[in-house]
Amino acid sequence: MMKASAVFILVIAMLAANDVSGQEHNKPVKVTGTVTDTLNAPVSGALIVVDGINTGIFTGRNGTYSLKVRPGTRKIGAFTSNMGSAVIEYDGGNRYDIVLDGSMAMPGFKPEIAEGDRDIEVAYGTVKKKNLTTDVGYIDGQDETFASYTNIYDMIRGRVPGVSVIGSKITIRGINSINSSTDPLLVVDGVVVSTIDNISPRQVKSISVLKGSDASIYGSRGANGVILITLIGAER
Repeated sequence: MMKASAVFILVIAMLAANDVSGQEHNKPVKVTGTVTDTLNAPVSGALIVVDGINTGIFTGRNGTYSLKVRPGTRKIGAFTSNMGSAVIEYDGGNRYDIVLDGSMAMPGFKPEIAEGDRDIEVAYGTVKKKNLTTDVGYIDGQDETFASYTNIYDMIRGRVPGVSVIGSKITIRGINSINSSTDPLLVVDGVVVSTIDNISPRQVKSISVLKGSDASIYGSRGANGVILITLIGAER
C-alpha cells in the first residue's frame, strides 16, 4: 500500500514538473534592440512589427525598443513611412538590431498609424505631424492607390487640402507671396530642382507640402511653400 502511494506521489510530481516546464516554454520572451539607418544613426519613431502584425510599439529617441514575444515568433521587423522596412529572423534570442536601408521588406504592410503620430518629412529631418506648427500635407508614395499612376502631378492633385494642381502648375493656397511667381519651391532628396516632370510615381517614397514656419528654413525661396519629395532608396 505504501509502495503504491509512493508511486502515485512520484507520478503527480512528474506531471507537475512537466506542467511547469510547459508553462516556462510558452512564457513570453523579452526582446530589445536598436533600429538604425545605414549610417548607424538611430531611427526614432519606427514601428516594431512581429510576424507582420503591428505591435503598437515605437522606437524611442535613441532608436531603442523593448517588447515581449512568444517563443513561436518567426520574424521581427521595423517600419517607418519614410525609410521603408526591414525584417530579421527570430531564433529565440533576446537582442535584435535592425537596419533600415530605404527598401520595403514588408510589401503591402499597412501599419494604421494614427494621423498625429505619422512621421512627416520636413527640411531638417522628420517630425510627428502633431508637433508641426502648420498643417503640413503628406502623401505616402507607397500607398497601393498610386500603383497605376504615370504622372506625379496626379499623385498630388486632390490629395492635399489647400493645394491646387492644374496641369503641371502647383499652387499652395493661403500663401501671401512676396515674389512675382506663385510657384512653390521644389526639393527632391534635399536638392532644389526646377521641375519634377521626369519623376515617376513609382519612384516616390513620400511627398510633403510645407508652408509658413515649417518652410521658413528655405528663406524667401520658400515663401510660396515647399513641395518636398523623397525618392525610394534616397540616402539619409
